[in-house]
Amino acid sequence: MIDRRSLPPARRAGYRLFGRTFDYLLHLRPAEWPIMAVHTALGYLLAVGLDGVAAGERLHPALAGLALWVVCLNGGTLAINSAFDRDETDIAYLRSPPPPPRGLFAFGLVLMGIGQAGALLLGPGYATVYAACFVLSLAYSVPPVRLKAVAGADWVINLVGFGALTPLAGWLASGVPLRGPETIAILAFAPLFGALYPLTQLYQLEEDRRRGDRTFAAVLGLRRSLAVAIGAVLAAFATFALAGLRSGWAGGDFVRWAMLAGALASWLAVLLPWFRRAEGLPPAAHQRGMYLALGAWAVTDLAVAAAWM
Repeated sequence: MIDRRSLPPARRAGYRLFGRTFDYLLHLRPAEWPIMAVHTALGYLLAVGLDGVAAGERLHPALAGLALWVVCLNGGTLAINSAFDRDETDIAYLRSPPPPPRGLFAFGLVLMGIGQAGALLLGPGYATVYAACFVLSLAYSVPPVRLKAVAGADWVINLVGFGALTPLAGWLASGVPLRGPETIAILAFAPLFGALYPLTQLYQLEEDRRRGDRTFAAVLGLRRSLAVAIGAVLAAFATFALAGLRSGWAGGDFVRWAMLAGALASWLAVLLPWFRRAEGLPPAAHQRGMYLALGAWAVTDLAVAAAWM
């Protein structure tokens, strides 16, 4: 049982306002929403460009699509994940998680279903991508399938869902037809999340092993997980470079190339020292490394948006 007197002021205020029902909101992990919102909005920014953003082109459906994706799909997914994991230690985007309240799985499922109904109003492309992630989310967390516990399958689901389909959903919500170079840039986020995903598991290795979950990082171990992350980052930025070449960037487009180079440098500044010291670090240090990698992810989102706008 968590002593609420030891919680941060904002969380204590939430319990005073909402009582025990505040636990449902916490398990939606709203601390992740800004990151998810930026990554989803990236697709819209690439779709309409700088002039379209300034003019508010297709803004209302894009905002609706963003809200459905971030709150209903992603929040519901994380609630369902918590309902079955029943973590007792810190999890991504939620420190000192409260015990999952009764009915958390049903709550998450209903929230995702509401989002699917809303997705139908935003066109077949967006609705199809939402439905695909809905199915992937259930397959990831819910027994007896529970692909989260199958090393490799957990990695692929997140690589596809969060990495590529999330910004693609932001684009499709705008109603703008897909274009080749920008689509390649969106696909580059698949290997980039392939780098981030094992980093989210490193500080939970012991707890995952106690539960018997053979997660991607649990099977690989510390150093090989970090080696995979470094390789995936290099593959992602090679794909970004291909998208730049297909966009007609010449050698004189120094600023655009510099933005991508700066984003790559932010990743390597996190991963290379982490790789060298991996075996001697406590779980708290691996958790800090994960949040630093999330910062590099945000830098990459901004760099890609600026480079193609």
